[in-house]
Amino acid sequence: MADTLVIVESPAKAKTIGKYLGSKYMVKASMGHVRDLPKSQMGVDVNNQFDPKYITIRGKGDVLKTLKDAAKKAKKVYLAADPDREGEAIAWHLAQYLGLNTSDPIRVVFNEITKDAVKDAFKQPRRINMDLVNAQQARRILDRLVGYNISPLLWKKVRKGLSAGRVQSVTVKMIIDREKEIQQFVPEEYWTITSRLLSEGKAFEARFHGFGEEKADIRSQAEVEKILEQIKDRPFVVQKVTKRERRRNPAPPFITSTLQQEAARKLNFRTAKTMMIAQQLYEGIDLGKEGTVGLITYMRTDSTRISTTAQEEAKGFITEQFGQEYALAEARTHSKRETAQDAHEGIRPTSVLRRPDDLKEYLSRDQMRLYRLIWERFLASQMASAVLDTMSVDIEVNGIYFRASGSKVKFPGFMKVYVEGSDDGGKEEDTLLPPLEEGQVLEHQVTEPNQHFTQPPPRYTEARLVRTLEENGIGRPSTYAPTLETIQKRGYVALEDKRFIPTELGEIIITLIEEFFPEILDVEFTSQMESDLDKIEEGMADWVKVLDLFYGEFAKRLQVAEEQMKEVEIKDEVSDELCEVCGRHLVYKLGRFGKFLACSGFPECRFTKPIVKEIGVSCPSCKTGSIIERKSKKSRLFYGCSNYPECEYVSWDKPIARPCPKCSSLMVEKKRKKQGVSVVCTQCDYQEEADS
Repeated sequence: MADTLVIVESPAKAKTIGKYLGSKYMVKASMGHVRDLPKSQMGVDVNNQFDPKYITIRGKGDVLKTLKDAAKKAKKVYLAADPDREGEAIAWHLAQYLGLNTSDPIRVVFNEITKDAVKDAFKQPRRINMDLVNAQQARRILDRLVGYNISPLLWKKVRKGLSAGRVQSVTVKMIIDREKEIQQFVPEEYWTITSRLLSEGKAFEARFHGFGEEKADIRSQAEVEKILEQIKDRPFVVQKVTKRERRRNPAPPFITSTLQQEAARKLNFRTAKTMMIAQQLYEGIDLGKEGTVGLITYMRTDSTRISTTAQEEAKGFITEQFGQEYALAEARTHSKRETAQDAHEGIRPTSVLRRPDDLKEYLSRDQMRLYRLIWERFLASQMASAVLDTMSVDIEVNGIYFRASGSKVKFPGFMKVYVEGSDDGGKEEDTLLPPLEEGQVLEHQVTEPNQHFTQPPPRYTEARLVRTLEENGIGRPSTYAPTLETIQKRGYVALEDKRFIPTELGEIIITLIEEFFPEILDVEFTSQMESDLDKIEEGMADWVKVLDLFYGEFAKRLQVAEEQMKEVEIKDEVSDELCEVCGRHLVYKLGRFGKFLACSGFPECRFTKPIVKEIGVSCPSCKTGSIIERKSKKSRLFYGCSNYPECEYVSWDKPIARPCPKCSSLMVEKKRKKQGVSVVCTQCDYQEEADS
């Protein structure tokens, strides 16, 4: 009979751990947090050392009653919530409710949910770490002080339902600042000159480098014409050949932020989806005869550190599968960010021996894709560096220098398994140069000048925004996904082509906060606050003093804002279209997924319709409709007929107005990962590169 109670957060985790511990243990789930600050009031006594008023979360009464009954029957109770601040706080709240002595060794933590890890953890239980608890409390109270004081102001001055969070506000400000950079950007003209040359019948390209060996930029067509005149009918002579061997190291194992970034680049996952699937892989998957097993280590971490056991297992696997030369002679160390807490290992498979292909029948498609990404990244991080042969050639023609560069992989090393993605989607390929010698005269085929203009900084994608938040020390692994979700739900930003743009509402809110609470939007202030929370966790700062230092100045600013903040009226933009139900004018509204049209008579009339964007192409199916842009439920852009549902024409590729020159059929723009955008005919084999 079970005489030991173990409490975890989720049923999936309880199921996995229960199988490992056996019949003497009863494992139950708390279903996440059980107590929190009340939603209906501040719940913090600012005059009494920020004493929090915790209440049972609505709907958790039955869960707590079940846990209390089970605790009464048990001889021993262990709290095995996740190994981070939130998990420690959950354990502390449960201990308070169940009347457990927090000085007793009742807390059990493990970084991975495997049989050995779980059993080892229960051999060394510890006390609840109050520094971790206080760090979580401080963050929760800090966010409550900001949100529950500024939000009512915004309701009164702007409109109801708005909120201002500490981390979310500075995130919106970053998106607004980027938009301003883009709007204020002045493109600058520049030119490149590329010559196509031959050596022993093999063609290669060389680009203008400068005058002499010093690099120079070309800013006008006049400069181009002068250079072309100077090299006209002159020989291209090899001046210098530089050959080097370059070593390339693999990316370190994933931390939370890099996992979110790479999943966005390679799998097209949103941050929330990445964390949801990672949670499933961590808590355990039923692998048939092997039972339920946690497939990855804890996924909320900012450390790339890897256990010695995992390194040794990986080394053995690499040696067996690829050969001794692919394995590391000694463990590789990765640089650690200053703000990293380094509390847990990096994200890795719990056993590298569980190859992705061996788990296909047990994992869903998305689980398999994310597991493969984590498995390959970890395996590559434990492999030898790649070795590349590089060649740089300086070519002189009448005092003008051109340069050609090439490289080829001499030894693939980790690249045999995995190469990190990039935000621009580019992929490295070998660029081979023919054998060249100094003094060699090259055959000249053609020289082409090309005009370019500098581009503004790109809007933030989810991956790029997470990386920027991390680089600036804003938020922590557990906060990135909920922050991005909140600012979209509130309508402060919208996603357009998978990139964040600020809304009018977001700009108004940030303008008001910036005027009266500038420190809330200050990146350095927010980063310092995160650092203070880390110090509380490490036992190096008192949580009450940290809150007191913040609240003193904040309370003064709050009083000024109450008196001086002016009311802002956000008027809806009226369209020319009339409501199909009541005849009133439709107005433009902004929802979570962008703009739409709604009746100006709301709430009496609730008619809405999407904004239709025609692309100037007639429907090839019914011939009478027009092709319009639409969005799927997952916000993916596609193209359909305006006569839908009578005409069911649909295409993921964008149709273009120009017919195929070969067969006169419809042509579409097709996006390809390697080649970019090309134009192809839907009926024959004609294709061309799209205009750049």
